[in-house]
Amino acid sequence: MTSPPAGAPAGSPAGPPARVETERLLLTAPVEADLAELHALHADPGVWRHLPSGRHTTPEQTRALVDGYRADWAAHGLGPWTVRPRGGGPVLGMGGCSLRHGLAWNVYYRLAPAAWGRGYAQEVVAQARRWAARLRPELPVVAYLLEHNEGSRRAAERAGLVLVHRGPDAGNPDPAAVRLVYADRPVDAALLAAFTA
Repeated sequence: MTSPPAGAPAGSPAGPPARVETERLLLTAPVEADLAELHALHADPGVWRHLPSGRHTTPEQTRALVDGYRADWAAHGLGPWTVRPRGGGPVLGMGGCSLRHGLAWNVYYRLAPAAWGRGYAQEVVAQARRWAARLRPELPVVAYLLEHNEGSRRAAERAGLVLVHRGPDAGNPDPAAVRLVYADRPVDAALLAAFTA
């Protein structure tokens, strides 16, 4: 781990720095300079093949997403990172944990198709779980995903998360879509209701 890049949020004293290195990846809190690459990621139809309606069609959508993640860093000391190769290079994706509804850490990973199948999601999730447990160990870590997204399901399972809910995906334009919730421990009905309503 090294010090935060200029302009990045510092994280809380107990939380991660805004720059973390894994065996193969460089994870940094998103900054203004990342926006163009993050928009390209979120606008890529291949990234959204499991949820085409989620694809970003304007840079403003990506800015709103990134601003929300930067707010997570400022408020909670942790949020999703921009993911690059450890030696530097183009954006491979985004991933990390955000505090959701004050009830759980929501682990998130969105990688470019060229980065799929290499175990990068597990590296990101491992770091996210590590720091979430350090900051708020009493809160579960959950992954919220679509059943037909096999890659995302495998990433959650390989990260040690267990299926705790399967049901209709509220608000999805596809009425047949099924939403899965994985967690690192048993969760109560209130948490499931907050995540699936």
